[in-house]
Amino acid sequence: MQELRVNQNFSNIQLELLKLYSTNIQESELIEIKDYLAKYFAKKAINGADTIWDAKGFDNDEMDRWLNEK
Repeated sequence: MQELRVNQNFSNIQLELLKLYSTNIQESELIEIKDYLAKYFAKKAINGADTIWDAKGFDNDEMDRWLNEK
């Protein structure tokens, strides 16, 4: 793989994705990568929400109250 040289301020993830995209992968592989990234960030968001949920001592009854508020 060629080394990518850029003069702009990209994040580390942007640089890695630019390297990947420069390989001209198949559309099906791109879809798989997008799906993987979506699942990765969804899992991080869920884990963060779970941490807050536990720290605040919420339970299913609390969620039911929120869902039934008008």
